[in-house]
Amino acid sequence: MDARTGRAAKVVGALAGLNGLMAVAAGAFGAHAASDPGVKELLRTGSLYQLVHAAAGMACAALPRAGALPGALLGAGALAFGGSLYLLALTGVRILGVVTPLGGLVMMAGWGVVIFGALRRP
Repeated sequence: MDARTGRAAKVVGALAGLNGLMAVAAGAFGAHAASDPGVKELLRTGSLYQLVHAAAGMACAALPRAGALPGALLGAGALAFGGSLYLLALTGVRILGVVTPLGGLVMMAGWGVVIFGALRRP
């Protein structure tokens, strides 16, 4: 693994860790501190997607070279998706919901790169 690949794996791994941390915190807050059912659902949805994509990002970080792009897309998309739902739940500012589908599109792009990479393998 060259230095550039190693740095990319570190960034993807750190992004996955951040997503996992945020997912657990949001899930715990939703389960124990939030009383509004709508807020609970936003936190639950964001937490689920973010936690799943944190695990996928960690798997990508372990793949030399091939994992950097899909891991970065999965991580950034999950951060935007979950983060926008958390902010919407905590602030009630509806315009923040515009970011959520963009995060979803970035996550889908990451999965598309995973599919493409798998099909290109010898």
